[in-house]
Amino acid sequence: MRPRLLVLGAILLALSLPTLAAVPPSPGAADQVPPGTNPETGARRGNEIGTGSSLPRSDRASHILPGAASTIAPNLPAPPVGENASSHDFLVAARGALAAGRTGEAQQALEMAETRRLDRSVPLFQTTAPISDPLAATIENALHALAAGDRDGAMRLIEQAIVMATPGASPPPQ
Repeated sequence: MRPRLLVLGAILLALSLPTLAAVPPSPGAADQVPPGTNPETGARRGNEIGTGSSLPRSDRASHILPGAASTIAPNLPAPPVGENASSHDFLVAARGALAAGRTGEAQQALEMAETRRLDRSVPLFQTTAPISDPLAATIENALHALAAGDRDGAMRLIEQAIVMATPGASPPPQ
């Protein structure tokens, strides 16, 4: 008798799954999606996927350290260097932006310089090994100085990083 009940229960469950999937979400489920979100793409209003342009925009450095007031980091201005620029090129752009008071652009350039520095090839299954690189650490310290509002300290660290990033000055990360 028990096997028949199990089979009958399985059949009923299988028949009810399409019906359960068709049940509309509860009214509270819509509250989890920010207002103005495109339900088809998930993009917020003003964010066109694939364009590199999104809202909110800001020309001030922000969201460098944890604990930012907003959970949405603003889109920062891109530095005036090519997409395939080197760490050195991004650092020079960061110096120029910071000297002109464009902290958002300086932050973006520093983050791109750090990313370029951390690009590397690693053997399969060894991707969790941390990178130990003095230039990346200096760039990170410059970002922290920028976050603290220490423009002079950030500028000194950027200058130091530029020297370190000069071709032939420091070995690539390990």
